[in-house]
Amino acid sequence: MFRDRRQLLEKIMIVVSAATGDFGRLVVDQLLNRVPASDVAVAVRDVHKAADLADRGVQVRYGDYDEPDSLRNSFNGADRLLFISAPSFDSGERMQQHHNVVDAARTTGVGHLVYTSGLGADVVDQGGLADHHATERAIHDSGLPYTIVRHPIYSEWFINPGLWGSIEAGELTGSSGGRGMNTALRADLAEAAAVVLTGQHQLAGSYDFTGRRWTFDELAQVLSDISGRTIIHRQVDADEGIMTMIGPTVRAGMFEHQTDDLERVLGHSSTSLRAAVTAVLQSRA
Repeated sequence: MFRDRRQLLEKIMIVVSAATGDFGRLVVDQLLNRVPASDVAVAVRDVHKAADLADRGVQVRYGDYDEPDSLRNSFNGADRLLFISAPSFDSGERMQQHHNVVDAARTTGVGHLVYTSGLGADVVDQGGLADHHATERAIHDSGLPYTIVRHPIYSEWFINPGLWGSIEAGELTGSSGGRGMNTALRADLAEAAAVVLTGQHQLAGSYDFTGRRWTFDELAQVLSDISGRTIIHRQVDADEGIMTMIGPTVRAGMFEHQTDDLERVLGHSSTSLRAAVTAVLQSRA
C-alpha cells in the first residue's frame, strides 16, 4: 500500500505527540497508510489509551507534557516530530507544557519539528492566539528545523450531530452577521499533517490552512436539500457555544480569509460543506 511512496523517502522515525486525542488519532491513521507501523511512535500521557495503536504495531511511549524527562525519552530517535498543541485553557500551564516540548525536542536532537499552531498566530500575539504566537517564537529561537502548520477553527464545532436539532426545528440560528467561515475538518488537516511528515518537499516554511469558505445561509440550504425540509437561517444577536469566543472576530470578517495551502498539500480538494454535512447526518441515521 505504501511501497511506491516509500521509494521517495529514506527510512525515518516519526513521533506523534498527544496521539490519543481526536486529531492525533486521525494523523496516526493517515501515517499508517503511508509508512510501516514500525516507523511510527506515539508519545502519550496514558499508554493504556494507546493499546489499540500498539496492537497495530505502533511504538507507544510514555510522554507527558508536564514531565520533561518523559518527553526526552519519548522523542528519542525522532527524525520528525509532530508537536500537537496542548488542550489546556490555562495559558500559564499551556506555555510551560509547550516550552517543555520544545526544550525536550532540542536536547534530544529531533530532526525536524512540525507544530500545529493557530491561523493568524504569526501576526497576532493576543487573545486565543497568544500562546500559539509565543510557541512559534520559542520554536524559532530553539534552532530546530521546523515547519508550522496553522489550523483554522475545526468545522466539527459547527458541523456535528447537533444539526439534527436545526432540522427538527426548521431553522438554523447563527450570530455570524452573514460573514463567511474558513473552517476545516480534522480529517483533512490530519491528512495534510501526514503528507508533511512523510514528504520531502513539504517541510520548508509554514502553512496557513483553511477549508472552503461557507456561510450559515449556505449551511441552511444544504440542510434543506439533504433533509427534504425547508430550513431557514435566522440571525441572532447573542453568541452561543464556540461563537462566544470567536463571534466578534467572525463578524469582523476575519474568518473569510482563505489560502490554497491545504489543497496544495493534500493534492486534492478539501471536503465540501455538503459532503461534510452529509457524512455527519448519515452517521446518526
